[in-house]
Amino acid sequence: MAATEATKAADEAYDVIVLGAGPTGENVADRAHAAGLSAVLVESELVGGECSYWACMPSKALLRPVTARAEARRVPGLKDTADVPLDVPAVLAHRDEFTSYWKDDGQVRWLDSAGIDLVRGHGRLAGPRRVVVDGERVLTARHAVAVCTGSRAVVPPVPGLAEARPWTSRDATSAKAVPGRLVVVGGGVVGVEMATAWRALGSSVTLLVRGDGLLPRMEPFAGHLVTESLAEAGVFLRTGVEVREVRREAPGGPVTVLLDSGDEIIADEILIATGRAPRTDDVGLETVGLTPGSWLDVDDSLRVSGVTGGWLYGVGDVNHRALLTHQGKYQARIAGAAISARARGVPILESDRWGAHAATADRLAVPQVVFTDPEVASVGLTAAAAEQAGYRIQVIDQDVAAVAGASLYADGYRGRARMVVDLDREVVLGATFVGSGVGELLHSATVAVAGEVPIERLWHAVPSYPTISEVWLRLLEAYRG
Repeated sequence: MAATEATKAADEAYDVIVLGAGPTGENVADRAHAAGLSAVLVESELVGGECSYWACMPSKALLRPVTARAEARRVPGLKDTADVPLDVPAVLAHRDEFTSYWKDDGQVRWLDSAGIDLVRGHGRLAGPRRVVVDGERVLTARHAVAVCTGSRAVVPPVPGLAEARPWTSRDATSAKAVPGRLVVVGGGVVGVEMATAWRALGSSVTLLVRGDGLLPRMEPFAGHLVTESLAEAGVFLRTGVEVREVRREAPGGPVTVLLDSGDEIIADEILIATGRAPRTDDVGLETVGLTPGSWLDVDDSLRVSGVTGGWLYGVGDVNHRALLTHQGKYQARIAGAAISARARGVPILESDRWGAHAATADRLAVPQVVFTDPEVASVGLTAAAAEQAGYRIQVIDQDVAAVAGASLYADGYRGRARMVVDLDREVVLGATFVGSGVGELLHSATVAVAGEVPIERLWHAVPSYPTISEVWLRLLEAYRG
């Protein structure tokens, strides 16, 4: 059966049924199929999911011209030519191209070439190993059902907010025009990235944060450096405030945002970037003894806890382990391997924490890049998280601007690097880099953390001169003292 539409039949049977055809679901199905199992994807929206159409791809397409211009302004010979407004129609057209104009034909062709079936419609569990699509079509799984339905933006219950039709992350990445005034609520990754993008595209942006700083889950200096840059770009940042009420008198009209301080802010749009919730409220969890709308509790092989028979898997955002596309794809590879092993009767070693069937990196080696100016790149544990976990650590900080590669990269380069070392094993537990271009440094740190590479061996990984990666040498020298 082709991916374009699996033929309709009573109780169609597959080895593996996957709910959700985003990157996570696609990879679960692909890994299962590669192992010789039949697989079907059930999707109610676009094949390719949130990342392809409303998150990773469109947001980075919006941000790349912003960071490229900012970097060019710091390079001799380009400063004057780069000091011009962005071509907004060109940026938005570039964004649209990277979303394939919100059409999934290319993704469907890939499924077809991979031999994976597609059923369009809303799939719900209907008891063990059973899925009903749009209330009438019944699919049964011989071995596994994987819930890969992702997450959605949360709109908090603030009076008037829902009626004001706020932007969520989907609206912020797909908007067709630049709002004159934009209020962004939330200081996490979505909030700072979208504040960066829309300010550069011409919006007057006010960023409201309930806490005392930006990027609270990262090392504190990351939020401080991004705050400085946003302020220089003209973003108005207010911390320690909460939105008490939102009013929009007419559709398309201005929005009034009332704060707990008593202040009012008038804007054309308000973006809510305050958190995510699992898309599990209508996937039939109650039919297998689970709570609708809940995050799925899974083991390291991504198998859902508390379900008799061990046939249900929760992969990607739905399990709340690491809400990142690349981690969802990583989990999908682990889940696919575990499903195929169990289908063949191959025992899975629970104690093999870095083995083929354990998503250990979700706990110890999650990489993430925030595409602001400057970039923030981190992997593994922060110093605070390592101390909380009981490790005996040493924290090493270095000024990235002190290495020759940074000076060549841009005049007035600003950046910082941190390495968190487990003193008992002498391995790197975590690393954070802030500065232009540091996203490309991150994989070396990820290898060091996931591979638990001894510090003494890292001395033999010689960074090329003159590159920004020479900061690794500075960190190791500071550790040795």
